[in-house]
Amino acid sequence: MTNSQNIPYLSKDTLEGLGISTNDVVESITKLIHGDAKGTVWSAPKAVILPPDGRYMMATLAAMDSPSLLAVKTVVLSPRNPGRGLPQINGLVTLLDSETGLPVAILDGNWITAVRTAGLSAVAAKHMANKNSTVCAFVGCGVQARSHLTAFSEMFPLQRIKLFGRGQSNIDELCRFADELGLSSEVCNSGKDAVEDADLVVTSVTYSAQLAPFLDVNWLKLGSFSAITDLGAPWNKESFSAFDHIAIDSLEQEAVLPNKLAAPEFVEGDLSGLVLGKFAGRNENDERTAFIFRGHALGDLALAVLAFKRFEAL
Repeated sequence: MTNSQNIPYLSKDTLEGLGISTNDVVESITKLIHGDAKGTVWSAPKAVILPPDGRYMMATLAAMDSPSLLAVKTVVLSPRNPGRGLPQINGLVTLLDSETGLPVAILDGNWITAVRTAGLSAVAAKHMANKNSTVCAFVGCGVQARSHLTAFSEMFPLQRIKLFGRGQSNIDELCRFADELGLSSEVCNSGKDAVEDADLVVTSVTYSAQLAPFLDVNWLKLGSFSAITDLGAPWNKESFSAFDHIAIDSLEQEAVLPNKLAAPEFVEGDLSGLVLGKFAGRNENDERTAFIFRGHALGDLALAVLAFKRFEAL
């Protein structure tokens, strides 16, 4: 048991130095999904507060008893942070002993959010994307674009990325990262240009109450897979009927939250259903598929436990 007077803080630099791969994250999330099905892992729907000034406040909660750990992630998105020289989203993950309630560790929530979000997409892509995907499009070029490029470059034989975003520094950084991975980059003038011939599509447009939809599923290539990490906000949701298969992260969570990710009749199941084989995420190579998600507490727990155990073993 960690001494409560000496609780370790795992910073972004510490977490990045643990050598956690996409496959590690996929295996950890998959293991917890099976544990949830067996009743040995538990999670609650996320809690959200939306103050009228544009902030987005969120908390997730999940626990397991082998090892005995509970993870609480708290995040605040503030549209005024860039003017303060701060990231728009900041947060922490607190690990407690799930038996005693004593504190175990605190982890950088920004790194956990970035890597677990790409990890959730990776689990879905394993079941829903074509294995020979070579072109990946990004609408939104920030932290989530980079984490998804890291994950998908480990999973697929990528050759090229296409990107569309607002911040030039983020665009330039993503292009540099793609170059480091040996991939070519094409900066596009519109979302349509970015997505229309891509095998994989990642949208991570920052939440804003004023955002008007500007993407349409009918523009997507047949056979493509889309990881929609931004609540579907930039998409014309009526066009979701053009997807052949849609999975979300949690049917239980979705049932208690307003502003549905997609019309219920379009949703085939959730990530647990995919992993447990309750439905197929893809039947034919030319089907358009999508994973649309808010974030799942099991993902936060899976990555936090993985990181903490890796840190303990150093």
